[in-house]
Amino acid sequence: MNNTIKLAVHGAAGRMGQRVVALASGADSVDDASGFTVVGAIDHAEHPKSGQDAGVVAGLSPIEVPISAQWPDDVQVVIDFSLPEALDSCVEHCVANNLPLVIATTGLSDGQKESLAEAARTIPIVWAPSMSLAVNLSMKMAERITSALRDVAGGVDIEILERHHRFKADAPSGTALKFGELIADAMDTEQPVAHVHGREGHTGQRTRNEIGYHAIRVGDNPGEHTIVFGMLGEKIELNVAASNRDCYASGALAAAKWLMQGEAGGPKPAGMYNMFDVLGMADGQ
Repeated sequence: MNNTIKLAVHGAAGRMGQRVVALASGADSVDDASGFTVVGAIDHAEHPKSGQDAGVVAGLSPIEVPISAQWPDDVQVVIDFSLPEALDSCVEHCVANNLPLVIATTGLSDGQKESLAEAARTIPIVWAPSMSLAVNLSMKMAERITSALRDVAGGVDIEILERHHRFKADAPSGTALKFGELIADAMDTEQPVAHVHGREGHTGQRTRNEIGYHAIRVGDNPGEHTIVFGMLGEKIELNVAASNRDCYASGALAAAKWLMQGEAGGPKPAGMYNMFDVLGMADGQ
């Protein structure tokens, strides 16, 4: 226990926060050793589960850590799975206390993104629209496919379809937008890339330099993305789908562990990192 990383989960009462607490506490682990000890389960004071044991809320035996708005003093790293309106106070606390931070919250405003860039001058941050290892590997594959097909005769049409549960508040997903950003860069065209969200009415012929996005909200789908590369006479579909939310929780824990693997046994240097860094797939690695 003494050698484990002391973790605080921000947004601990939410669906994703509960899974981070569960996996970090050893649930579903063969050797019951995740490498973490949950010492903080942070959520707003008015939450209906405030004061309850975070382990019990997550479906485990008690871990003797209550869900609370109060931060403990012995935290070493923080994972945020909350809401955009709750993120700012978490970042402020981490900067003030020099705590490495993993941010998995999506739907951030431009101002919040600028604030994160400023915070990364002080603390190390891993920020990614998806914590899924499979999604991030698929993003690299999408880049490679786009680069290989950008000069194909007749051109290639690229569309992004994303499916999520009925409760998701933002559309398209941050993951879909990140796919589009990477694909647009890989298109390497002199013409500006148009990001088209859905189509209706007499839209005219599809232009060559556009990426289409389509957001589907159904049932309890935890997340699925399909990238369609359409050419004349053939197509490629790159599909990545989650069967449950644990892939996002385990990815966030991998990112937190990576942040704590800096030189001399300390955390990584201050800076803005992403899951490509965590996976060793960043440019230049």
